[in-house]
Amino acid sequence: MAFSSSSSSVTSFFVILHLLWSGSLYANGCYTSIISFGDSLADTGNLKQLASISGQVISVLLPPYGENFVNQSTGRCSNGRLIIDFLAESLGLPFLPPFVHKDSDNVVTLGQGINFAVAGATALNSSILDARGIVNPMTNASLEVQLAWFKQSLPSLCSNVSDCRNLIGSCLIVMGEIGGNDYNYPIIAGKPIDEAKPLVPLIIDTIISAVNELINMGAKTLVVPGNFPIGCSAVYLTVCGSETEEYDNTTGCLIKLNKFAEYHNELLQTKLNHLRELHPNVIIIYADYYNAAMQIFRSPHKFGFKNGALRACCGGGGKYNVNTSAECGSASASVCDEPDTYANWDGIHLTESAYRIISKSLFQGPYTMPQFNLLCPTSSQVRVGLSSSI
Repeated sequence: MAFSSSSSSVTSFFVILHLLWSGSLYANGCYTSIISFGDSLADTGNLKQLASISGQVISVLLPPYGENFVNQSTGRCSNGRLIIDFLAESLGLPFLPPFVHKDSDNVVTLGQGINFAVAGATALNSSILDARGIVNPMTNASLEVQLAWFKQSLPSLCSNVSDCRNLIGSCLIVMGEIGGNDYNYPIIAGKPIDEAKPLVPLIIDTIISAVNELINMGAKTLVVPGNFPIGCSAVYLTVCGSETEEYDNTTGCLIKLNKFAEYHNELLQTKLNHLRELHPNVIIIYADYYNAAMQIFRSPHKFGFKNGALRACCGGGGKYNVNTSAECGSASASVCDEPDTYANWDGIHLTESAYRIISKSLFQGPYTMPQFNLLCPTSSQVRVGLSSSI
């Protein structure tokens, strides 16, 4: 799926030039801190802290998750770094700490970044999903909850409205990815995809509302990711695959599910274009997670994934190494010997190696709109992808 084409692309380019010339960006065209919202694609430890507080045991928080880190699981749903980690590295910033702390009242300092993303989080509130028979077994930390956390933290970050606006305006805000779990829970539970489709406008409106709220609070630069090609996800291939389903001959992905992800992304881009018209002095960047990932699914061996892009490294067996009764992190699951040769980590999340490629394609390549490395030239330099271990 290509970016939506319109005159807004040209307009966005001139807005970038204006902001660069007027000095509205920071640190020589970059950013001194990141504020992150989202789900497991961006969570750097919030679910781990929440689970510790409540006494929950969740498989994605157990080894071998985070095995590339010295202290093992950090609450990241991968074997190592995530897209948000590579983005921080590319800007010369430390990894974003989670907002939630077990032994404090969550009085925070912004420093060079803070992360409100929670693995398992949805865009829609639990009450909305519950009314539709959709159960979130992991957390109720929806996007609204994460925004509430952010607002609650402001008194410890800035002293008045003007200072808060300046602070928020100096940050790069990353809005997700969020919304994927709103689809994951019903579809993986066995509901037909057609029942999930009416959720799309609701989810997009929720994301847009959150972006608009942050802009009204002073945000000047926001990255808003789209959804991944879920038809290439090992867990979807396992749960939804059948002889009657149509598969892409090149990738082996489920066509209907990928078209569903494209529908989500197209509607999101349309709404973002409208938001740009309402806020011409704000940089709203669409991050094309879909096509950045599709590079890997189309040509896994080109990127070093000799074990392919569809089969999970960590799992409980089967065609795609996905078994819902033997999830990665459980005693009955096993982990592959060479995770760097796999794109898929646990059936639904990707490996550090895949996230490195996707992050580089987004923030040093052409898969953002407007293009991120025109805003932040130093992100194109040497940090992302140099080191293969923590």
